[in-house]
Amino acid sequence: MTSTLEELIASGYKARKERRPEQAKEAFSEAVRLSREAAHPLLLANSLTGLGQIERDLDNKNAALQHYREAVGILKGEPNRLRFVHTIRHLADILREDGSPEEATACYEEALKVYREHTETPPLDLANTLRGFALLKGGIGENEQANFLWREARSLYESVDVQAGVEESERQIARLKAK
Repeated sequence: MTSTLEELIASGYKARKERRPEQAKEAFSEAVRLSREAAHPLLLANSLTGLGQIERDLDNKNAALQHYREAVGILKGEPNRLRFVHTIRHLADILREDGSPEEATACYEEALKVYREHTETPPLDLANTLRGFALLKGGIGENEQANFLWREARSLYESVDVQAGVEESERQIARLKAK
């Protein structure tokens, strides 16, 4: 059963990558159903995350929120803290886009705390978290904090040679400076 679930999840991500959202949604939905039946929480969380991503791609924000919230709840107590924090960061992004700054702030703060506690945190994951939090802070008028976050994100994007991230950070820093 585990290999079937892993294959379904992989096929969902493959379909998503190939821009076949309906096939991806079918694969992730079936993986959610089967992982519930098998009482396999980690595969359920992975299935929910994939389903949340595709719902977000399809602009179904409420469904995406529901799936990410459930996945976060499952992963919160798991030993793999980086898997949890990656998921909660995506939840924060959705909440930010959905106009829920207080809840998004709590998610970003938790994500940053965990990422900073782990030396194995990929710099790009930390940069992407800082980016989302900076967008939130700038959006609610906390420009000094946003500027600080953008500067750190820019440095991290530069360290992993993600030019688009460096350029966006520099644009945002300039925009904040002009205010």
